[in-house]
Amino acid sequence: MNRADIVDYLVKSKVKGLESKASAERAVEAVLAAVRIGLKKGSKKVSLIGFGAFSVVKRKGRIGRNPQTGGAIKIPPRNTVTFKVSKTLKDALK
Repeated sequence: MNRADIVDYLVKSKVKGLESKASAERAVEAVLAAVRIGLKKGSKKVSLIGFGAFSVVKRKGRIGRNPQTGGAIKIPPRNTVTFKVSKTLKDALK
């Protein structure tokens, strides 16, 4: 399922206010923007109860290998996003 499928699902589910593709697309974009902004502002965690939690994790710098030359390269530290599935969602997939 991709973003377009989610928009189509919202339109077909007849949720009040999301009867058109444009309004459903705005709703999906609003949710994704809220997650993005929440993580970017430094809250370090965005939880969606019953779905899961997005968190920011700092990766350490390390030495890697260039696959073409085999030479060592320095990979700098950076922030990345992880997702932990909620127990409710895990149980729904059984």
